[in-house]
Amino acid sequence: MTKSELMGALAAKQAHLLQKDVELAVNTIIDVLTTAIATGERIEIRGFGGFSTIPRKARMGRNPKTGESVSLPSRHTVHFKPGLDLRNRVNASKLAFPTIKDL
Repeated sequence: MTKSELMGALAAKQAHLLQKDVELAVNTIIDVLTTAIATGERIEIRGFGGFSTIPRKARMGRNPKTGESVSLPSRHTVHFKPGLDLRNRVNASKLAFPTIKDL
């Protein structure tokens, strides 16, 4: 699902809201979540899951094209751990990849 599809689904379920209001809400939520993760905060949305950052140590990698060793610096990656409700819905789903229309 793309961001525009998400906004369309929300606008369809909440017909009293204008499209620009739905767009503002989605963009604001994404901005707040992005800022929180970027500053190292953990985000937990009950029933959906949690986002956190995980530090990765510096290591030696390999350039796949040349085979040459390359030094990779330490960094942080975003980790998502699905909530119990989300895991149960995914496991109970009869479709391999359900669409929003199927939920």
